[in-house]
Amino acid sequence: MRQTYRKMIGTFLLVALIAIYALVATAIAAARLADAPAWAHFLYFLVTGLLWVLPGMAIVSWMLKPDKTRGE
Repeated sequence: MRQTYRKMIGTFLLVALIAIYALVATAIAAARLADAPAWAHFLYFLVTGLLWVLPGMAIVSWMLKPDKTRGE
């Protein structure tokens, strides 16, 4: 697959990942952290706010792979 197509697909995947991840993380927080103290909210959103970066990095590294030359 050409890098141009990977970048287009990867862009849509990143937007979908962030939207779905934010909805799920917020739904879990609303269901589980309703009566939790402020420090629990802070830790939860700190961890979940950084955790999406791992699958995001995988998508970006896939997007930026160079195209294979014809001889390979």
